[in-house]
Amino acid sequence: MTSPSSLIRVVVADDHVVVRTGFAAMLDSRPEFTVVRTASSGAEAVRVCREVSPDVVLMDIRMPEMDGIEATRQLVGSPPDGVDAPRVLILTTFDLDEYVYDALRAGASGFLLKEVTAERLFDAVRVVAAGDALLAPGITRRLISEFARMPARTDATPPPGMKALTAREREVLLLVAEGLSNPEIGARLTVSEETVKTHVSRILGKLALRDRTQAVIAAYETGLVVPGSRKPQ
Repeated sequence: MTSPSSLIRVVVADDHVVVRTGFAAMLDSRPEFTVVRTASSGAEAVRVCREVSPDVVLMDIRMPEMDGIEATRQLVGSPPDGVDAPRVLILTTFDLDEYVYDALRAGASGFLLKEVTAERLFDAVRVVAAGDALLAPGITRRLISEFARMPARTDATPPPGMKALTAREREVLLLVAEGLSNPEIGARLTVSEETVKTHVSRILGKLALRDRTQAVIAAYETGLVVPGSRKPQ
């Protein structure tokens, strides 16, 4: 994770040279970013990231040799000892890309449409470099709709840190899993947005999760919330 004053080091991985060079050029036009390398396949992306340890990777999904989902899984799930895993932003052509869900489960911190504006791109890289998830409530709800199609888990066990959550933290986690944004959660619980942010931060710490995307996934995959009911178990 970078500090706000740090130069954010980025790797751009896309098999289309126009997309790859376009994103690289946009990022290099701003003084707070530096594109340290580019890659044209998932395998090359993994190799390059192992060599240069970027803060953020812009990762296409459909690439030769290894797709972006597997590349994300390898980068986020098994970084070398002593090296922080990069934050991964998935690049996709459509916001309903069927593979976005799998990429988020693999550890991506969010996704961007390839026709994103320059300012949106800059904001997105800053957000994930700071350690936050780039996941709009609408996309969180897409994740929920995916879980709703799955059969209820009968053998799930709560995450190890679940018992350490306070009653309020558990309530906040359930609302995060429902797809509510921080302001929406604050309005529901009649607390400030800053208080919600504090609760979310503590939840992620106690459950050893990277971001709220993982919190949504954990809540459903462990059976804390039953698909379709949104009720705690």
